[in-house]
Amino acid sequence: MSKPNAPRRVAEIEAMAFAKMIRSSARKLNLVAASIRGKTAQAALAELTFSKRRVAEEVKKVLKSAIANAENNHQLDVDRLYVSVATVGRALVMKRFHARARGRGARIEKPFSNLTVIVRERAEATAEEAE
Repeated sequence: MSKPNAPRRVAEIEAMAFAKMIRSSARKLNLVAASIRGKTAQAALAELTFSKRRVAEEVKKVLKSAIANAENNHQLDVDRLYVSVATVGRALVMKRFHARARGRGARIEKPFSNLTVIVRERAEATAEEAE
């Protein structure tokens, strides 16, 4: 006998991807996440591809994973997907020490973040997408 299936955390027309321990502060990561919120999946991928920020590559991986989950696991139409939620949370902070003058030490903090991306299928194709 096995366990019953866990209920889905997202709706039937949504798919989720989650990345733990991204080596960037939550503040910097949230700037990139905010740039893709509400955009179509293709526009968000294009935005991340040409972004100058280093962490944009990690966000792009998570977005691609969410799109793949939507297509393969939940049979959603890839052309009608958009980024409905992109949330950033803080993870652990590594503390390191840097030698300073007169035998002192200065603390260096190396923060990590978590990223959740949820893509949702639009109810129907709008007139703008049809063109």
